[in-house]
Amino acid sequence: MTAQDLPKSLIWATRGRSWGFRFLLDGGQSDPLLDYERSFAHLEDEPTTWRRTAGKVALRFPDPLGRKDAAGRVIPHEFVVSGDLADEIESVEDGLQQIWPVVAGAYARVWDAEGPPSVADLGFTTQDS
Repeated sequence: MTAQDLPKSLIWATRGRSWGFRFLLDGGQSDPLLDYERSFAHLEDEPTTWRRTAGKVALRFPDPLGRKDAAGRVIPHEFVVSGDLADEIESVEDGLQQIWPVVAGAYARVWDAEGPPSVADLGFTTQDS
């Protein structure tokens, strides 16, 4: 998986130190909320989770570096993984090993920004995919 594959394969929702919970990647959809809600249905209270449904994988884990928001809450990272990439994720550990290394640098650049980042701020493009 490369950074260029991410925009089409991942819905990524998280928050930063001072900006609220939002979608950083939308999986190439104009509105990723429906897929997100379907994938995480009945998993709202699980701080760490993995589930496969309808060819997609819901994946949630706390920030691997223990980063917290301004209120002191641990920052969760939530992903809806689709396509061939979803076939490779069979556990939270798989997600940490396969997805986190690709998004970690982008998140490190934006998590403590004053405002929410754009896809351009993250550095992911779809031009080469």
